[in-house]
Amino acid sequence: MSTFLYGQNVHANGIRQHFLRFGGRGMPLIVLPGITSPAVTWAFVAERLGEAFDVYVMDVRGRGLSEASDALDYRISACADDVVAFAEAMAFPTYALMGHSFGARVAAKAASRRPPGLQRLVLVDPPISGPGRRPYPANIDFYVDSIRRMARGAGIEVMREYMPTWSDEHLRLRAEWLHTCSEKAVVTAYRDFHEDDMHAELPSITVPTRLIAAGKGDVIRPDEFEEIKVLMPLLEAVWVPTAGHMIPYDDEAAFYRALGGFLGPEIAPAALGLRSTTAVAA
Repeated sequence: MSTFLYGQNVHANGIRQHFLRFGGRGMPLIVLPGITSPAVTWAFVAERLGEAFDVYVMDVRGRGLSEASDALDYRISACADDVVAFAEAMAFPTYALMGHSFGARVAAKAASRRPPGLQRLVLVDPPISGPGRRPYPANIDFYVDSIRRMARGAGIEVMREYMPTWSDEHLRLRAEWLHTCSEKAVVTAYRDFHEDDMHAELPSITVPTRLIAAGKGDVIRPDEFEEIKVLMPLLEAVWVPTAGHMIPYDDEAAFYRALGGFLGPEIAPAALGLRSTTAVAA
């Protein structure tokens, strides 16, 4: 039985923010997908998380059905303002926040502001690029070219050129929704990966945090993994050696295993009929 409840818009931080809601029980959990991932592309994860949590998967501004225009500010800071305002608009007394990639950078910035109600934070393979650091390993042309081709009506076979290991289901959904990602929003976010200093803000995060890093993604390397742990001594870090950057796409069971019981009720991979995998705590 699906845990999906509905999609809805809310006016917060001066814009229309769209979300998909799953589960409806337990602690509210706000999920922020990556740089070119509308909310619907993380629905398969939210379906499972909805078994234990009240899940709200966001269309980050400039993506999916949330507001987009050339006049909007698409920097990480503006997106973090959206998250804080969304939680306030929804009147969550307490909530948890999970972000993947670009969404993890947004989540970290939002958490560094210590918003009332935030209880737990999960950062899934956040880009560690920034001033004076190595560049993000994916080229901006990868994103821009794929958006433009999908906007012209390309489908699953063209999408496969960009994500050759993905299932047909994931490829078809990405091909259908990628055109909703504003090119300006994506280019601005990519630039902010290199101009925004995430590391300077990490010590300001005071809520319990779990970092989930991909062993095959080259987004976080072992020495960088260790640096983040030094900046956040109370951080719980988990390395997933079997997965690339899109961790739940590559190894869904490993993603749930890495999340474990950090947020509360554990989503057990064995109960889902998923293959057994390894997530290494560090």
